[in-house]
Amino acid sequence: MIAPSILSADFARLADEAAAVSGEEGADWLHVDVMDAHFVPNLTLGLPVVESLLKATSIPIDCHLMIDDPDRWAIGYAEAGAHNVTVHVEAARDPVALAANLHAAGARAGLSIKPGTPLEPHLETLRHYDTLLVMSVEPGFGGQSFIADVLDKVRTARRLVDTGHLTLLVEIDGGINAATIEQAAEAGVDCFVAGSAVYGAADPGRAVRALREQVLARTAHRSWGG
Repeated sequence: MIAPSILSADFARLADEAAAVSGEEGADWLHVDVMDAHFVPNLTLGLPVVESLLKATSIPIDCHLMIDDPDRWAIGYAEAGAHNVTVHVEAARDPVALAANLHAAGARAGLSIKPGTPLEPHLETLRHYDTLLVMSVEPGFGGQSFIADVLDKVRTARRLVDTGHLTLLVEIDGGINAATIEQAAEAGVDCFVAGSAVYGAADPGRAVRALREQVLARTAHRSWGG
């Protein structure tokens, strides 16, 4: 799965930018980074923009909430119609209850971990989630370089999914492009968030297809999770 990140899109033309990656072989999800300038040192957009995007595209919206107090705010994104709502384990007060509330509101529940956050202490919590989002850059800004060390966490998660200990989709976000996507795919990622690699291209739709082709060529031996 390829999930273009609108953090790298033209914010004045978001409906057009969503349309540019839609279509039969287009994006699987549209990734929306919500930042509050507290949990991360950047401010992007919030629920009103997500609500507008939901009216403008049929691509499932993948909301990544890089915010304080997601226990309070995340449910609104699920109720608005976001397909997948991801919160940070470092910010959630009660991630198990939050996952249940997201499900009750009609969304998939995602849990994200920063590059420096170990996976193992949160394995039991992940049993309540549908998506694990492994950050391969420090959250807050697009265009950063890929941190390959996080792939050890991807490999651990992949092994636990493949052996039935977890039932979730493994997603990665940060520095994903033509030079890095194959190693992420080989480690076991199911869903790839790509920002500038898609929206920095002359043809974003073609960029999505090219990234997917790289993944499929590298992982023809894999059965896909999620």
